[in-house]
Amino acid sequence: MFKKNRLAIITIVYWFLLLYVIAAMVFWYTELEKQNKQMINHQLSELKLDDPAFNDRYDALLSEQKRKSAQYIYEGVTFLALILSVSVFVYRAVRRQITLGEQQKNFMMAITHELKTPIAITKLNLETLQKHQLDEGRRQKLIQMTLQEADRLNTLASNILVSSQLEQQRAVIREELDFSDLIKSCVSDFMNRFPDRSWNISINPECELLGDAFLLQILVNNLLENAVKYSPPGSTVGCLLYEENDRLTLKISDQGSGIPDSEKKKVFQKFYRIGSEQTRSAKGTGLGLYLCKKIADDHKASLRIENNDSRGSVFIVRFEKRRKDA
Repeated sequence: MFKKNRLAIITIVYWFLLLYVIAAMVFWYTELEKQNKQMINHQLSELKLDDPAFNDRYDALLSEQKRKSAQYIYEGVTFLALILSVSVFVYRAVRRQITLGEQQKNFMMAITHELKTPIAITKLNLETLQKHQLDEGRRQKLIQMTLQEADRLNTLASNILVSSQLEQQRAVIREELDFSDLIKSCVSDFMNRFPDRSWNISINPECELLGDAFLLQILVNNLLENAVKYSPPGSTVGCLLYEENDRLTLKISDQGSGIPDSEKKKVFQKFYRIGSEQTRSAKGTGLGLYLCKKIADDHKASLRIENNDSRGSVFIVRFEKRRKDA
């Protein structure tokens, strides 16, 4: 129970202690102010009315009282501002570490499943081919399934490797490339892998782009993989590429359950996935969309999510003006 609600419990305890510290500061300020008044009143009571310097001493004591009161206020406000600033910084840092730890734990659970499943299916298919004499149709189907699982492993390994390289500031190789041909190649591969899926494809020809072909291929493949993964069987996956105002726009849409507005920015965080590993059914590691965002940023492109008109989500990548010195 504690592990499940650890972040909530730590947050409550942390802010309770902070409020306790602030309350203690207010208490000591009140006590110091009270002590200051008592001391001044005591000194005032010792003044003699017939003393020629009575008025001067009286004014001096009142000035001393005001000076000390102002000193207590300024010191209190300064320490309070310092405490609040440090507290907010520490709270955010601790919260970020706890969240990252939970995401990394979920990532390890997901990666274990993602590795074991294709390996087990591949092994089973190969053992079936080895032990049984199958007709050509079933044999080709098993081979196709094995290749699909090999592609899953290859995509997973590429995502992990590229994620590590990008975090280490991997140099982006910029070269002129035909973005239309790159997307057509990616879409063709997915259409062969998922022949039962319905596709809505509209790719303007000869859309040139200055960028890293390897990284851009990963971006397109991850978005297509995401659309296929979260779309129900029989639904349509869309892929549009067009040029407008000297900008290239890529739209990949699905007809899945959609992404809540509160989650639209979070899904681009590393290891982040909606729900928990115990409740979500879709496969994934939380690296795909993180990589897409990272690659888009490295190409000075924007990546955002909009709701599909019918149902689901639309991922929109918009590249800035294509200049060789960009």
